[in-house]
Amino acid sequence: MDARDLIYMDNAATSWPKPQRVYDFMMEFYRNNGVNPGRSGFDAAISAGDLVEQTRARLNRFFHGDLPERTVFCHNATDGLNLVIHGLVSPGDHVISTCLDHNSVLRPLNVLARDGIIDVTWLEPDASGFIRPEDVRGALRENTSLVAVNHGSNVIGTVQDVAAIGGLLRDEPPLFLIDASQTAGVVPIDIRAMNVDLLVATGHKALMGPTGTGVICVREHVEIRPTRAGGTGVRSAYPYHLEEYPWRLEYGTGNLIGIAGLWAGQEWIEEQGGPAAIHAREMELAGALLGGIRDLDRVTTYCCDGLDDHLATFSLNVEGIEAMNVGIMLDVDHEIATRTGLQCAPKCHECIGTFGLHGTVRFSLGPFNTPQHIERAVEAVREIAR
Repeated sequence: MDARDLIYMDNAATSWPKPQRVYDFMMEFYRNNGVNPGRSGFDAAISAGDLVEQTRARLNRFFHGDLPERTVFCHNATDGLNLVIHGLVSPGDHVISTCLDHNSVLRPLNVLARDGIIDVTWLEPDASGFIRPEDVRGALRENTSLVAVNHGSNVIGTVQDVAAIGGLLRDEPPLFLIDASQTAGVVPIDIRAMNVDLLVATGHKALMGPTGTGVICVREHVEIRPTRAGGTGVRSAYPYHLEEYPWRLEYGTGNLIGIAGLWAGQEWIEEQGGPAAIHAREMELAGALLGGIRDLDRVTTYCCDGLDDHLATFSLNVEGIEAMNVGIMLDVDHEIATRTGLQCAPKCHECIGTFGLHGTVRFSLGPFNTPQHIERAVEAVREIAR
């Protein structure tokens, strides 16, 4: 099958295709300036370093961060979340997180709890898939050092009210971390207005960058212990890893071609009218898709009776057919790509009752889906359910 014939509805895993300008800019920039950024004084190295710093500043503005140097590049959200979590918590700390979170948060916290270093409270969502801010307040302890919340669920698509949670934590000791992997680029985020202390996002989803990119935004009052050490290209005679940001959390030569892709992704997002405009178009398609399948016999959808505070991501099951087999039929018979299984978020599936069913079929729309794709998907699910 020609990939151009594929109806791609797996954007929660990675956005695809990327805007053409992203492909073009990455290739052109890397071909002409693909040297070590900022390490030398010749023109190509200066241009490469300039692009890195301009992209850093641009992403800092995008998330309304405090200082550009506290917007740090990482390999992906998993990498960034590990740097943040391991660099913040100390023995005896208590951490609050949610059952909606991805394994990139669950597993680091589970390892620390298993090893007796921290204690973790997992908050369950309500029946509609939302974390109640009052539950966060009720879980606070004297030794709570961190509250980590998934901004947008990669399974059921609900977008949490992080501004409300941040507001109630404003005068409380714990730091507030959000995993914005599903929302960055498609939901407007202002970490200062939301009282978010730390944001981590991956670059290869709605930010329209390539795989192998990610970003950490650290507010000015937050200090993260470095948990790695290595080259920075700065102050090479100093025997320890640098304490200044961004080098405090950046190690070795960065992903220059990936950062070029993030720059071009920012350009494309601006051209589309910004995250809110992109989100509105995606949700119009999501509403049409849900409207076409929600009432089909033998089809169950989860936490999407209303689409307020929601991404264009939702999960379903077809009675009597394993999710994996539904996904195979969608792919082989209808050329529609979805994601099946537990989607790296097992606690979420426990909450919605699909863990024992081996997960769900997840549809996640993106900016390049069309009304014709929606019609094909509705007909495909109807045929499979029938």
